[in-house]
Amino acid sequence: MNTLNKIKLFLVDDDALFLKSLEIEFLDHADFEIETYSTGELCLANVNHNPDIIILDYHLDGIDKDAMNGIATLDKIKEFNPEIEVIMLSSQDKIEVAIDCMHHHAFDYVVKSETAFVRLQKIISSLFEFRKMKKELNWYMERM
Repeated sequence: MNTLNKIKLFLVDDDALFLKSLEIEFLDHADFEIETYSTGELCLANVNHNPDIIILDYHLDGIDKDAMNGIATLDKIKEFNPEIEVIMLSSQDKIEVAIDCMHHHAFDYVVKSETAFVRLQKIISSLFEFRKMKKELNWYMERM
């Protein structure tokens, strides 16, 4: 598959070990074009590369305590292009965190765990199925 047909995926996490393991999982199990970033600022500096999906950590202050957090990064991504889907990741298994992410227009929220990658794969599949159905619905609606 050529690069033009690949899904462009940004992975953004300040936990270098988790970030690398997630990257390896995606490279081993799917045909994605992947860019990784350790801060929200780096992600935003490259968002003009037009990713299809961004998997973004909720807390991004592990390297720099003054770094932009995940919610602020999410807001800036949506300002740049509301069509970029963002899946939030966090080690916090709190409904309040998930609701906060959804209020800021995240597509979904995943708790970091040993099953996070499997859940992310399912969400990405659902996301593209949703886009396909939305496109078909729009096509039908234009003809009515």
